[in-house]
Amino acid sequence: MDTERTSVPAVRPALAAACPALASGSAADAVAGVVPSYVAAPSSTDEVSALLRAAASFGLSVVPRGAGTGLGWGMPPRTCDLLMDMGVMNQVLEHAAGDLVARVQAGATIGQVAAVLAAAGQQLALDAPAEATVGGVVATGTAGPRRFRYGAPRDLLIGLTVVRADGVIAHSGGKVVKNVAGYDIGKLFSGSQGTLGLITEATFRLHPRPGAVAWVTAEFGPDEPADACAAAASAVASAAGSKLVPSAVELDWPGGSHRPLRVGALLEGTPSGVAERARQMSSLLAAAGGSVGVLDSAPARWGALPESALVVRVSFWVSALGSVLDALAAAAADAQVRPAVSGPAGAGALYACLDPGVSDEAAVRFVAVLRERLLPGSPRGAQGLRVGVAVLAASPQVLAAAGAYGPVPGAALMRAVKDQFDPGHRMFPGRFAVLARGGPARET
Repeated sequence: MDTERTSVPAVRPALAAACPALASGSAADAVAGVVPSYVAAPSSTDEVSALLRAAASFGLSVVPRGAGTGLGWGMPPRTCDLLMDMGVMNQVLEHAAGDLVARVQAGATIGQVAAVLAAAGQQLALDAPAEATVGGVVATGTAGPRRFRYGAPRDLLIGLTVVRADGVIAHSGGKVVKNVAGYDIGKLFSGSQGTLGLITEATFRLHPRPGAVAWVTAEFGPDEPADACAAAASAVASAAGSKLVPSAVELDWPGGSHRPLRVGALLEGTPSGVAERARQMSSLLAAAGGSVGVLDSAPARWGALPESALVVRVSFWVSALGSVLDALAAAAADAQVRPAVSGPAGAGALYACLDPGVSDEAAVRFVAVLRERLLPGSPRGAQGLRVGVAVLAASPQVLAAAGAYGPVPGAALMRAVKDQFDPGHRMFPGRFAVLARGGPARET
């Protein structure tokens, strides 16, 4: 925290006038080890606006918090004068079931929203932990297996209410699916990690709950890892490109090359339709060489966000999956680690998790080799592929040595957007090093 700013006598009264629910920060409120000076729990968009105006007048740094499920991912804040706890703003404000639209406050949890919508046979098709908040899911861009069919949070948003760093309230979109005015604001704030402003309300388009579901899985043995990788990549491509309309295509590789790879496809629809599509999907995956099964409940670890101390996310075009799996195996062998790999491969994302006991040197080596083999600008990088390798969670030493994101295309544009929305660079400072004035084109 910046003690010089936060020790000014007028700061606390000004914040308390904006939001009566104000307390001093404690170790329990720390964000990646950074203890905030103050913690506020606003109950409305107007209170958020008043808080941010007060914070701006004293030059305070601000960090938003939902449930905190993704708060530890990424770089820690340089400072945290004011932590904005959104948990009180947790209401489903409007559910227009006939229009398949819901408007909710940012602090509402995914579980809360699901319970309200289920009564009308509807769903918000986002695979996120039940305890995660709507604002947190949008701000982090969290998307699970069903992103393949339904899209990421930004694809389901039709309206957003945000408060800028200076306290100005801004609205985008509307409450009906056809109204897409201002939708780009939703895209900007999706994945912004709280660095552009604070989300207070979101309006989503909904989907009917399916009458039946089935998971078709195929396992590929570990005896020949290279063959298993190729077969799994072929299975994912076949499932993702089939006319059987899977809602998700997930890959699970526990313990790296020493355990079987599992490819799973989720099918949703009517009972008779799902049964027939499951039969056809089984034949398709079996043709790729897998040992096939059909389940009526999700297999182990399906859609679960990784909780490891070190998490690396690889994003890619689905056509590059074979190269990604080969690179993961090669990086694991080089660093002598056994990553557990899982994620929505059909949607072009995988998470590689290392055991907590892995040394910092081995972790840095794993990330370095992975980037060398996948990033186009690297000596051994893949050509003609769009692949990203991001370190989401790691020790400070690993983050400092490996960098969170590596090369960042469009870094100058990102900084220009940051300057427009947060000229003082007070919103979650340090989350993205590339956003700093004069920041690097690559994070190292």
